Amino acid sequence: MSQCDTCSNYIYDEDYEDYMCTVDVDEDEAARGFADARYECPYYSYDNEYLIVKHQM
Repeated sequence: MSQCDTCSNYIYDEDYEDYMCTVDVDEDEAARGFADARYECPYYSYDNEYLIVKHQM
């Protein structure tokens, strides 16, 4: 499982019928992310809807 699988910016795009990152990154940064297994995305946001609900209570 990649880091993208748990990111809130990684959503299903019905037009392409695949998951895509909604953050607009440049080509160099995208290539760096795919080439280096230890690369940590600066736009990563943990997708946890229960955390949002907890704040509302």
